[in-house]
Amino acid sequence: MKKGIIVIIVIVLLGMLGCGKYNGLVKQEETVKNKWGVVQSSYQRRADLIPNLVNTVKGAANFETTTLTKVMEARASATQIKVDVNDLSPEKIQQYQAAQGQLSQALGRLLAVSEQYPELKANQSFLTLQSQLEGTENRINVARNDFNDAVNGYNSNVRSFPTNLIAGITGFKQKGYFEAQAGAEKAPEVKF
Repeated sequence: MKKGIIVIIVIVLLGMLGCGKYNGLVKQEETVKNKWGVVQSSYQRRADLIPNLVNTVKGAANFETTTLTKVMEARASATQIKVDVNDLSPEKIQQYQAAQGQLSQALGRLLAVSEQYPELKANQSFLTLQSQLEGTENRINVARNDFNDAVNGYNSNVRSFPTNLIAGITGFKQKGYFEAQAGAEKAPEVKF
């Protein structure tokens, strides 16, 4: 009789522990999804600013059309990549990051080449959009760092014992990180 009560108490305690671990994983996964939403929102803000920036540049300067075309093509490519919040695998994050990286490079070239046009540098609309774009790039960086922090906490928990047992049974998998792009350690060279 006493052994049966002890077994029941142990089973109840293990069940409570398992439920607590599971609920903790759910909460952390929802935090990761929330942070991913902020990342996507920041990138969307940048994509929304680009047509205004390009139109301002077109209107203010006799600008190289190839640079503007590359910016718009990169924007189109970057906005076509969609990552399901329920599948934040390292491969999906890398695809998304690669498309956004191409857009960042095209924007960098646009802003570097725009320095050659004095009338553009004096255009208040361009300066305002450039400032908004710089602020958005800072928001993107903060959002990616916050996302990586959330993924770090989640992945650490998914891999830690005994939570890894609950994670394995219930299907919680590790999430992907944003990583520095290849060549990011080298500053871009601007030539005039």
